[in-house]
Amino acid sequence: MSSSYPMNSSIEPYQIAVPEAVIDKLHMKLSLATLPAETSYSNDWKYGAPIDDIRRLVNHWQDRYDWRRAEAELNKLPHYTTTVSVDGHEDELKIHFVHQRSEKPDSIPLLFCHSWPGSFIEVTKILPFLTSSNDDSSPTFHVVAPSLPNCGFSQRTANPGFGIMQHAEVCHKLMLKLGYDNYVTQGGDWGFLITRAMGFLYRDHVLASHLNFILTLPPSPLSKPLLALQYLMGNLTPAEKEGLKRTQEFMDTGSGYNNIQKTRPHTIGFALADSPVALLAWIYEKLRDWTDGYSWTDDEILTWISIYVFSEAGADASIRLYYDTVNPTAGEKMDGNIESFMKYSTVPLGFSYFPKDVIVLPSSWGKTLGPVVFERRHEEGGHFAAYEKPELLVEDVKKMVQSVGISSLQAKCSSASVVSAHF
Repeated sequence: MSSSYPMNSSIEPYQIAVPEAVIDKLHMKLSLATLPAETSYSNDWKYGAPIDDIRRLVNHWQDRYDWRRAEAELNKLPHYTTTVSVDGHEDELKIHFVHQRSEKPDSIPLLFCHSWPGSFIEVTKILPFLTSSNDDSSPTFHVVAPSLPNCGFSQRTANPGFGIMQHAEVCHKLMLKLGYDNYVTQGGDWGFLITRAMGFLYRDHVLASHLNFILTLPPSPLSKPLLALQYLMGNLTPAEKEGLKRTQEFMDTGSGYNNIQKTRPHTIGFALADSPVALLAWIYEKLRDWTDGYSWTDDEILTWISIYVFSEAGADASIRLYYDTVNPTAGEKMDGNIESFMKYSTVPLGFSYFPKDVIVLPSSWGKTLGPVVFERRHEEGGHFAAYEKPELLVEDVKKMVQSVGISSLQAKCSSASVVSAHF
């Protein structure tokens, strides 16, 4: 395998290799699982994950699901690890990442930031579309998709207060370590907040940012009077009205997990760390509710969940970001809370609204975040857009880059000093 990296960057190739004893332990736990007693409404989605679905998935996980086959498929991706220092936290935090370079040397570096309850697996379907193109006028990308700290095969953090700012620092330092001084970003969910923070903290490096989950506040009559007037007069499209309805439904009936994870993450963490069935039910509910009728196969679901079970940090670590985001450490470069990332930024923005995302806000709200150079409202798709609708998402990313100017971005990115290294 051949890749290009700066000299002395301590970047190592990586293969996923879950020990057989860990897989045996999972099967033993599944065999001992106790499911809730059945009632007449045990399969009513209003109460949560249905018992028939969980029973089927548990049986499949124990008897038929082949992690080794999934592992081999995931290992077809170009995996690496490296270490980065995080101010006030870790001197050498191990970060796992997928790095797929395009065959076109003038391709634009792109950082893909995954969600919760997602992982690097979300990038798998968009990699071929981002790194290649049959159209010379269409941009291509060198794609970097890290496992965020406490997720996947990245290291567990040791101290409290590892919030959005620290995740942004990790992602930025990773890009620099790979020789990418300038780059674009793509993210949804936590990727929205992390890439927004990168745009504020590292404005000279982040050239554009595409988002498929747009979180902001209503426009202020003082700072954005025209946008505020548009909203207050109810001048919304049918799609925007449906989006607000979807948002309210999520806030009313789908956001309980958020309140738990941002207030008492350790309590639910015991269940997520110890019980694969609890973890399955906790995440399966989101995979079903947050997508637009996506036809999940049992193997897809179980691979998605198994990455959490086999993660280096443990499944419980992945939810601590919720607490640390609403309880930022004092003395940060920015406030570190969610609203601080809803301010206006000068980074060019591209927005993709998907109707079955959990929060779908009006365009007038999104325009308060910065200069929107591209925007599209889709008629299908949900929260995990890169996995549900990969071609649609990639098309939008490329159109955003075209709106900013491909040659301009290529020129800014070409200054990165990259030296060949062979593994």
